[in-house]
Amino acid sequence: MQKDSLVLVTGATGFVGSYLIRLLLKKGYKVRGLRRKSSSMALLEGVAEQVEWAEADVTDLGALEDAFEGVTHVFHCAALVSFHPKHAGKMLKINVEGTKNIVNLCLDLGVQKLVHVSSIAALGRAKNRPHLDENCKWVESKQNSQYALSKYGAEMEVQRGIAEGLSAAIVSPSVIVGSRDWEEGMAGFFRKIDEGLKFCPSGGSGFVDIRDVVRFMVLLMESDISGERYILNSDNLSHRAFFGMIAKELGVQPPPITVGPFLAEVAWRVEWLKEKILGATPIATKESARASVTNYTYGNEKSCSVFGFEYIPFEQTVRETAAQYLEAKGDGYGVRILG
Repeated sequence: MQKDSLVLVTGATGFVGSYLIRLLLKKGYKVRGLRRKSSSMALLEGVAEQVEWAEADVTDLGALEDAFEGVTHVFHCAALVSFHPKHAGKMLKINVEGTKNIVNLCLDLGVQKLVHVSSIAALGRAKNRPHLDENCKWVESKQNSQYALSKYGAEMEVQRGIAEGLSAAIVSPSVIVGSRDWEEGMAGFFRKIDEGLKFCPSGGSGFVDIRDVVRFMVLLMESDISGERYILNSDNLSHRAFFGMIAKELGVQPPPITVGPFLAEVAWRVEWLKEKILGATPIATKESARASVTNYTYGNEKSCSVFGFEYIPFEQTVRETAAQYLEAKGDGYGVRILG
């Protein structure tokens, strides 16, 4: 990828997209960001004016064609993440059909390379294989959420593109951690724990620094690698260990109550009733509650075997994110970005 390449980033105003754009600009690339008209620019404060912007939805093929004009490389970060059953159809449309549109335009317009952001969810979880790596094939299982199905479908579109001659590669991050706004994603747990969160789910997962995700993505784009998928995972931890690390850095007590499978089943049913009767947005759904009490680990050996890649120690990720949270707490919880 040459410095005069025009790089398109879908999902440009989101968590991964915004950190990716900051890195691309720092490395001297020309960037076109794809955004919807209603998208917040908060995560790109200070650099948004350095980006060429195109307004389009990934499901709008006509608008996408205009956004692809002159583009040589594409990072596809746009996706909908939800564990609410009412969003299942919308996720399929955005995550699968949207990726299909991106892949087709890359093929039709001669884009030199595509890097697609998938998820560890697309590996296919099942009770009989608690450790997952790139060699694991998708399996149908009740452990797979509708989000997982949509991300697996998106991967299949990328694989189709590769079979048709597209140079492309896939990254599958585990749970991504880092500073942003303090209401969303894992950053939201820094605020919740600081404010006295009482409950901690009994499961566990893999975790990775947002900076490692985007750094690997750029290295992958700059390489000749195609047709490969890489799990991006710094550490495998229980939720209890993760919450404990946050609490330690914030100087507060960790959540005292562990939520196991029984309490998780009670919780999502209570939230379901509250939504039906009161119209309240549920803080847990059947899928999210059950996922929170399962424990899967993820291999990172393949990602560590290329580029001499080394992950930021996850304790450092939590420490630096916690420090920025405490700083933000003093100014109305403003957005922060890890350096």
